[in-house]
Amino acid sequence: MTNPAAPLAGRREWTALAVLLLPLLLVSMDVSVLYFAIPAITRELDPSATQQLWIFDSYAFALSGLLITMGSLGDRIGRRKLLLAGAAAFGLASVAAAYAASPEMLIAARVLLGIGGATLMPSTLALVRNLFQDDGQRGKAIAIWSGAMTGGIALGSVMSGVMLNHFWWGSVFLINVPAMLLLLVLVPVLVPEFKDPAPGRFDLLSVPLSMAAVLPVVYGLKEIAAEGFTPPYAGCLAAGLAFGWLFVRRQRTRDDAMVSRALFRERGFGAGIGLNTIAAFAMMGSAYFTTQYLQSVLGMGTLEAALWSLAPSVFIGAAAPASAALARKTDRAYVISGGFVLAAAGFALISLVDTDALWLLLTGAGVLACGIVTVMSLVSDMALGSAPAEKAGSAASLLETGQEFGGALGMALLGSLGTAVYRSDLAGSEPAVRETLGGAVAGAQELGGAAGGQVLTAAREAFVHGMQYAAWGGTVLLLAAAVLAAALLRGRGAQAPAPAPAPAERAAAGEALAH
Repeated sequence: MTNPAAPLAGRREWTALAVLLLPLLLVSMDVSVLYFAIPAITRELDPSATQQLWIFDSYAFALSGLLITMGSLGDRIGRRKLLLAGAAAFGLASVAAAYAASPEMLIAARVLLGIGGATLMPSTLALVRNLFQDDGQRGKAIAIWSGAMTGGIALGSVMSGVMLNHFWWGSVFLINVPAMLLLLVLVPVLVPEFKDPAPGRFDLLSVPLSMAAVLPVVYGLKEIAAEGFTPPYAGCLAAGLAFGWLFVRRQRTRDDAMVSRALFRERGFGAGIGLNTIAAFAMMGSAYFTTQYLQSVLGMGTLEAALWSLAPSVFIGAAAPASAALARKTDRAYVISGGFVLAAAGFALISLVDTDALWLLLTGAGVLACGIVTVMSLVSDMALGSAPAEKAGSAASLLETGQEFGGALGMALLGSLGTAVYRSDLAGSEPAVRETLGGAVAGAQELGGAAGGQVLTAAREAFVHGMQYAAWGGTVLLLAAAVLAAALLRGRGAQAPAPAPAPAERAAAGEALAH
């Protein structure tokens, strides 16, 4: 079922979508763009071990911590205005990062990049929601948006390797600048302004509360994935959950809440956030193993591994549009459930991988990616379509915050399961060998000869054994999610009609398009 009253988007709106994909790609790429650059940065800036970690993580922490705030701010001041401000900040921060003369300057620039990214991601998705009011067209547009976001992460590491083959390490940041300049020129021409006509006051106290809820949890999950479960990281999770309870309580009791209660009146919104979080769990949980498998089990160089990791993206390009078309013809609940089943099949294939099975791994990763992108595009469309149009920025930010949580949780839980099996298989080995596969590879290189070969073989087999257990865990979770999706969403129809735009919003759109 579609909404017959909704106007169809034309060439202008589809051109605007292409422009809006630019910041989305760059924000996604910046998650992984430092993978190849860090050795050169280490030589030039000589950061300490702690500074090196913060060069990586400060971007993701600033991004995840401010998504909710920026989504709500965009609803109040205008999503196009926030997008343009974020693009300018992102471009300037990219220049600062490229020419950073010290680790502290680079960390500060990465924080500014994260802040800019937090304005860009919810703004682009909210603007897609506003530009495409017809349900079928919106589904296609969000499918394209989801595919671009997923592909950008893989593209970042490859682009980094290519740039570093020809230029200095700062060039990986300067690639952002032309795109942001293009965005600043084209968005005012192509994209009308949208905002909540009656937003209420901005709740300043909710800003630190939301950050205190998100950041400790994301940090704790990332460290658990890397270091294992320890009391300090458990304390981070507990602190984040406690602040999260305070944040939710405040949102439920205030009329000017940062997160409007109106978002959760429709069943599809809360279900969409939950299912999207599970999908991100699977996506990042699988990536945790596949990247290590390519480099440390098969022994590929970083650039070669990054290029091979792009192979599953081929499947993504067909999966998102196909799922959007199918959802218009049948109950969307079953398409989403089928996406989870397909992703579970991908995990099942990965569980069959041994120490020399590149194509089986890539096939499994590709099938999993098809299923995950199917789920993400459809539940994002469902959640945004069920949310009031004037709250699209807040709705988009909650979806993306759920993805951040899901990704961190996937790496932590599936990574911990795989690590536990790895360490159990190598219980009698040297501590460095038993700690991580990377440590085992380094130890084997130091030993050399037959002894080093035996250590390396045992470590690789133990890692693959752990990956197999994690893949089975992911399979079970995704099959359970398939049942949950069918139960929660059954009967919602092929496409639920989107709420009509508010009168003030229609007027703003008409005025902008007239110019």
